[in-house]
Order: sequence, then structure tokens, then C-alpha cells
Amino acid sequence: MPADSKFTKLRSELDLRRSRHLYRSTRVADSPQQPQRHIDGKPLLTFCSNDYLGLANHPAVIRAFQQAANTYGVGSGAAHLVNGHSRPHQQLEEALAAFTGRERALLFSTGYMANLGVVNALLTGRNDLVYADRLNHASLVDAALLSGAKLIRYPHNDTTSLGKRLLAHEGDAPTQLILTDGVFSMDGDVAPLAKLALMAQQHEAWLMVDDAHGFGVLGNTGAGLVEAAGLNQDDVPILMGTLGKALGTAGAFIAGSHDLIEYLIQTARTWIYTTAQPPAVAAATLVSLQLVATESWRREHLRSLIQQFRTGAVQLGLPLMPSDTAIQPMLVGSSEQALSISRKLEARGILVTAIRPPTVPVETARLRVTLSAAHTVEDVERLLDALGKA
Repeated sequence: MPADSKFTKLRSELDLRRSRHLYRSTRVADSPQQPQRHIDGKPLLTFCSNDYLGLANHPAVIRAFQQAANTYGVGSGAAHLVNGHSRPHQQLEEALAAFTGRERALLFSTGYMANLGVVNALLTGRNDLVYADRLNHASLVDAALLSGAKLIRYPHNDTTSLGKRLLAHEGDAPTQLILTDGVFSMDGDVAPLAKLALMAQQHEAWLMVDDAHGFGVLGNTGAGLVEAAGLNQDDVPILMGTLGKALGTAGAFIAGSHDLIEYLIQTARTWIYTTAQPPAVAAATLVSLQLVATESWRREHLRSLIQQFRTGAVQLGLPLMPSDTAIQPMLVGSSEQALSISRKLEARGILVTAIRPPTVPVETARLRVTLSAAHTVEDVERLLDALGKA
């Protein structure tokens, strides 16, 4: 066997992706996370960040990070249960619990790890059942598959179909779990949480909501979609939120009852067997959380920009998908066409990412515009002008 023959399959797959306009490459940025960035050696006005409230480059957040790094160093050095759990970690967990109206919260290094850890801790047998929305984030899909439980997927936001599936399996499983995104990351629409909560209670199932794209943005105080829907810990027992989007830092958390968090501390492998996030990140997030709570103008400005963009896009006849959140996708269809439009926008100094399979279904490639409170009215006008010409 030739020495490099084992790479033939890899090269063939890469060539296939190129031919189908599905090849992806990283870009190199030389500036902070903000609308006006310097990427790949050129200035670009960006509309593809999850920094929804413009906090990733906030001076107070940066200052808190620097001060905590001076006190605690750069790395935590160990897992939380060894000796990596610092005072900023503890303070942030308490603050997140209070902010979300829950008994306790538990920090994870990433949202992906939080989802894998919780689902696999709760579903411990092959007779368990997990019901998942078909458009759930990849981390929820992987969490369900890796659990070994029976995975039952229901059509997107179709509670009638979910109800039929729950009835069909009534009494079949020791543990049942309903999994859903709060805000769906590629469509921008939201889950019908009130109906899901009622169904979960009726069938004695857990309900877990991944509110990565709602936390910090939705609700009167920014506590997320659960708050916006008027629900509480009893309605949604398991809430996952990320810190690297609206809060502008990094990491994630699970919030819920005292018993849930204690159980996860003992059983969630992705929490037990990983190094804790740097204490400086936790300290910076504490300040970011305070800004979310006290500066409601950020959410108000973001809502105004969303309305401005949607109104302008409709006037231009652009193929907007139904969304009232900061995620504003335009359905294009083919990957080739989505890439072409994205490149035309980039030639005009605007960066909007083309989202292609397998992230979205085949023939549903799209331009995913994400808006931030750091954008201005003039930024959105410039984007609409460029889209009209592209």
C-alpha cells in the first residue's frame, strides 16, 4: 500500500466539497469583535457576528478581564472539582441563577459541552426517549445520538406531531426528554415554549431549552425566550444559555433546580472531566451580565435595527425568512448562488456569510444576516443598498 493512499479518501471528499460549493475556509481578523473589522487584510462592515449587544469589545468588560487576570492568572489550571473553581466562577454562577430566576446555575466551557453533558447525564438507558425538533442545533443532535437513547425527531415547531409521538410512546420509557432550541440559529424563529412546557408536564417529560441566541436579547430584562414567554423554572426545568453571544465573552451555563445542578455535578462528564474556564473570563462575564441588566437601550436599539432591516428588505423584494430576532436569513436556494451574492457584497466592503449544507438542508442555502446593538442606522442602510445592488 502506497504510503499516502490512506489520504486518498480525504482528498476526494475535499475535492467533492469544492465542486459542490461547500468548501469552507477560515478568515483571519486583525481587529476586535465589532461591526467595522479588518479581516484578511481589508476593512469590512460585518453582519455575521453573534455579539448581539455589542459587549465583546466593551471597555468595562475588557477592564474586568484584565484585572482578574492580574489576580488569578490566565488559566484555571484544573477542573472545577479538583482545584479550578475560583471565586469569580462561584460569583458568576450565583448571578446567572438570580438573573434567570432559578435556584442554581452551573458553568460549562462551551454550549456544545453543556448540551452533551446534560443530555447524557439524564438519559442513562437505551429504553429512554428523546424528542428533538428537526432544526435543532448540531450540539443537541449529537447529544441525543451519543446518549444511546431512542431519538424521535418531530417536524420543526410542530407540536401536533410531537403530541402524537408522545402519545404513541406513553409509558414506554423510564425517562423522556424534549429538546429544542429557543431561537433557531439558522432560521431565526423561536420555539413554541408555552405549548412545549404544557406537553412536557402532561407526559412527565423533561423539557430542555437551548437559549443560546435568546439569552441576553429577549425578555424584559434580557433573561431570554423563557422570560419572554412568561415561563419559569417549573415550566422549563432545564435552561441552557451561552456567554459567547449576547454577553460577548465565552462559555455556557445550565440553570435549574438545586437537585438538577447537584446531579450534574456528580454525573455530567463534559463538566467533570474538563479544565474550568479561565477565572478572568468569569469575571468579565459578571460585568457583561450587569450591563445586560442595566442597559436596556441595547435591546431597544437592536429591535429598532431589526425592524429597519425587515422593512427595507421587504421594499427591495428580498427573500426574507420569517424572523423577529437578530438573526435575519434570506433564503437563496443553491450554494453556488449564495456564495456568489456573498462575494458581491464583500466586493462592496460588507461581510455576510453564506450558510450552506450540511448546516442547512440541501437547496436551502441562505445569507444569514445578524444584527448587533453595535450597528448604526447608517450601517443597516448601507447593507440594504448593497443587497439591492447585489
